[in-house]
Amino acid sequence: MKSTLKKLLPFAVVGVVSGATTVGAIQYLGHTSNNGDQSFFTAAAPTASFAGMNTGAVGDDFVKAAKTTVPAVVTIKNYQSRTSSRASEQDLFDFFFGDPFGGRGQQRQKQQQVPDNMPSGMGSGVIISPDGYIISNNHVVAGANKLEVVLSNKKSYIATLVGTDPNTDISLLKIEEKGLPYLNFANSDNIEVGQWVLAVGNPLGLNSTVTAGIVSAKGRGIGILGSQGKAANPIESFIQTDAAINPGNSGGALVNTNGDLIGINSAIQSTTGYYQGYGFAVPANLARKIVEDIKKFGIVQRGFLGVQSLDLSNDQLVAGYNRQFKTNLKVGSGVYITGFGEKSGAEDAGLKKGDVITKVDNYAVTDFADLSMSIGSKRPGDKVQVTYLRDGKENTTTVTLKDQKGGTSTKTKADLSVTEKIGAEFDPLNERFKTEYGLTSGVVAKNVSEGSEMAKIGIVDNYIIIEVNGKPVNSQKDVEKILDRYQGNVQVKFVDDYGRIYTKGFKMP
Repeated sequence: MKSTLKKLLPFAVVGVVSGATTVGAIQYLGHTSNNGDQSFFTAAAPTASFAGMNTGAVGDDFVKAAKTTVPAVVTIKNYQSRTSSRASEQDLFDFFFGDPFGGRGQQRQKQQQVPDNMPSGMGSGVIISPDGYIISNNHVVAGANKLEVVLSNKKSYIATLVGTDPNTDISLLKIEEKGLPYLNFANSDNIEVGQWVLAVGNPLGLNSTVTAGIVSAKGRGIGILGSQGKAANPIESFIQTDAAINPGNSGGALVNTNGDLIGINSAIQSTTGYYQGYGFAVPANLARKIVEDIKKFGIVQRGFLGVQSLDLSNDQLVAGYNRQFKTNLKVGSGVYITGFGEKSGAEDAGLKKGDVITKVDNYAVTDFADLSMSIGSKRPGDKVQVTYLRDGKENTTTVTLKDQKGGTSTKTKADLSVTEKIGAEFDPLNERFKTEYGLTSGVVAKNVSEGSEMAKIGIVDNYIIIEVNGKPVNSQKDVEKILDRYQGNVQVKFVDDYGRIYTKGFKMP
């Protein structure tokens, strides 16, 4: 027997299996205590780093982040009076906002009026301070005459709308309460593609829903704010994520695994209006700047370079520009200066038509979204270092940013003109229209701002304003004269595009 084994031994193959377990460590940094308000609008702890493939550790972080985030995310119910004559501006955002009636805008237009006790729309919001400040999207609160906030514990409040910014789709609300759970802002510049994130909101009527995914891309511009909203100078530099986001998630939180706020969920890109793998969030750094402006000044402070530009990364735009102006520009990286606005800070600093902007304060500018983000987060009077190419050579200059009227100082609501305060401009009504409508006076509303006092009473572009405070108006100067330094309730008599006459009012801001 031993002899037989010895003979077989040379032919026996002995497999030695050795295993090694690689354990990935995810560093968890404790969330700042919510016992005080000293961290209101303060930066959060640095973003955690990720290593290895320890799914148990990742799952544990998800649980901690969810427990931190869910209590600070609220439902926002938008109540407004809407008739079938004109769809609400919110309808333009239905594909990522939410439809409590279970249908699209066309179905709701068949209804004569939404009952007063039923919200016209619902979205999400994020508590950002223990004393009740809440950040959300502009389109979540658009057109509301009442905003109800419902906490995760089902407690309900009527909210005050502190301010909005259509250009970034951000709004700031306030409820009267203390000691609320809230989220800290993280530095969204530090997030990385591939990083784990959680989306928390109230999609499709499902409260406190948490989904997980990764950052798919940064600096995305999808053209939604300018094309579907009332944004005159939109800033789009979205964080793209594959965490599931559906109608109703708008205004909710996008957080890292510490539970710190890195973005405000705003949109989905979808052929059906529901999740197909692409969600977009306003970066926390931009959102934080907007709410700080609204809280401190009452309005958003926006600095401008004062350039007209062409995104060289967009091959279609470049091709179109070449055809129109008989040029031979090449597709590439950067923003090509095609001209300047009045009182341009960039022109004052020595920039010229044909220069290609490649950096702002060492922040790489590869496309228009990068430029929009880097400048849009600044205020008038801020100085930025602009790096540009001219004749193939790199140069740098210092540009002082200005507002749209060429000013370099911040403003408050008290500094605004009458038309800026009420959110509309006015053109004289021509004699033909006066004859057709049987009017003896009137001005045509133009550039009505989303969320403005004029918009709140139902006035949109091309409506005719007949009287203000009982006095006939025939020019913008007439409106300004009546309301200059005026305090109290304003009465506006106007005609819609069907010839119907209304009298409504608001309190002069």
